[in-house]
Amino acid sequence: MLFVADSAKERLRDIREAKSLPENYFLRVSITSGGCSGLTYKLDFDDELQPKDQVFEDNGETVVCDLKSFLYLCNSTLEFSGGLDGKGFAFTNPNATRECGCGESFAV
Repeated sequence: MLFVADSAKERLRDIREAKSLPENYFLRVSITSGGCSGLTYKLDFDDELQPKDQVFEDNGETVVCDLKSFLYLCNSTLEFSGGLDGKGFAFTNPNATRECGCGESFAV
């Protein structure tokens, strides 16, 4: 399962409205190689499901990821922190054994 905190839900709603995205667009989360810890999070809006996509509903949001990314993301929570000290979108990932200082990359 992937979870969406209230803070992330509100920010996702704001972005959808600003971009005038139709209701059928969902959040796609993927993991790619990179960053100082080895793996990075990637967030996009999408409207097409792919074979083997994992689909989750939480807090009124649909979150989709590919099967390989789900192995790294299982039971993670997407959060949003704004303001001067905020990191923007960030994951609380129980699978991460190490994270970089900025929180944009991790290792397992």
